Amino acid sequence: MAKSRPSVQKRRAEARKLERQQAKAARKAQREAAQAERADVEEGEDPDIAGIVPGPQPLPYDDDDDFEIKI
Repeated sequence: MAKSRPSVQKRRAEARKLERQQAKAARKAQREAAQAERADVEEGEDPDIAGIVPGPQPLPYDDDDDFEIKI
């Protein structure tokens, strides 16, 4: 019975190793997919500010009825 124990432990260790490898491959695929989405930005352009238009920005609300200037 002592001989069977190391092989059982080895199978469990190999199963854990396989699970870790699969999890690592899944994380790598997710990173590659995220990187492919960011590839829309031109070379040399900061992805954090891509698509921002300089100049006056629209008001966060469109309710001019409540705002009156009284002289």
